[in-house]
Amino acid sequence: MKRAVSISLGSSTRDKKVVISLLGEEISIERIGTDGDIEKAIQMYNDLDGKVDAFGVGGIDLGLTVAGRYYPLYGAQKLVAGVKHTPVVDGGGLKQTLERGLAQFIEEQIGAEVQPKRVLITAGVDRYGCSLSFAEAGYELLFGDLGFGLGLPIAIRSLRGLHILARILMPIVGRLPLDLIYPTGEKQEKIVPKFGSWYAWATVISGDCLYIKRHMPDRLDGKVIATNTTTADDVEAFRQRGVRYLITSTPRLEGRSFGTNMMEAALVAVAGKGRPLTTDELQEMLDRLDIRPSIQQLNP
Repeated sequence: MKRAVSISLGSSTRDKKVVISLLGEEISIERIGTDGDIEKAIQMYNDLDGKVDAFGVGGIDLGLTVAGRYYPLYGAQKLVAGVKHTPVVDGGGLKQTLERGLAQFIEEQIGAEVQPKRVLITAGVDRYGCSLSFAEAGYELLFGDLGFGLGLPIAIRSLRGLHILARILMPIVGRLPLDLIYPTGEKQEKIVPKFGSWYAWATVISGDCLYIKRHMPDRLDGKVIATNTTTADDVEAFRQRGVRYLITSTPRLEGRSFGTNMMEAALVAVAGKGRPLTTDELQEMLDRLDIRPSIQQLNP
């Protein structure tokens, strides 16, 4: 049996392990949170190196690709610096393939109900494929990168603005400590409502689930949430706030949608090439497996 493991800086309360079948082969996929303990994560990567078929890097990206430019996150890359044998992915490949058609999937499934066409993307530099998808589908855009990432209540409202932001800030952000870039450990469980006007303006709220939850208001009546990593508790939190539809870019497995890094690691493990897959190889596997986003109606 193949084995793919996602080691995350996030909370261990979100851990999950399932066995799935891909292309006729059983594969164990497991998410392990380290509650923000960077040294523990490094040790786990080193201990499991060569003993598993693929690693996913959870809770942080190794780097971000925006408009064809790659911006490394140096603090994250230190996590896997000691890995010599097992291929490592952070989900960036699926963000450029599976999430590239997210808005088109929404339009196909519930397009007539999504009015007006407005989307809040919590961090466009992190979900650039998703950003392009919504832009091409004709949505008004609001990127919350400065708010959700740096706490600055400044909205970016165009792809051009996002490109400029990335060119100016990403070389600096890439050298910041990890806990300043992304909530880790117990911080992931705290909800501090902010940017209420952004949430109210949008019909669709898209991005990393932890970012969406981090500042969401008490009510999200009629909204569409388009995200990926969701637990049963996340789904219930959205339901109680009045969210109408929940779309996850990765498929639901035993009531849970795993992160892009976990699912990409699973595909790398099954492919058995001993290296990350190219974008074209990933798209070919997605097509063969007919992996598509999933949709749930949470409220009438």
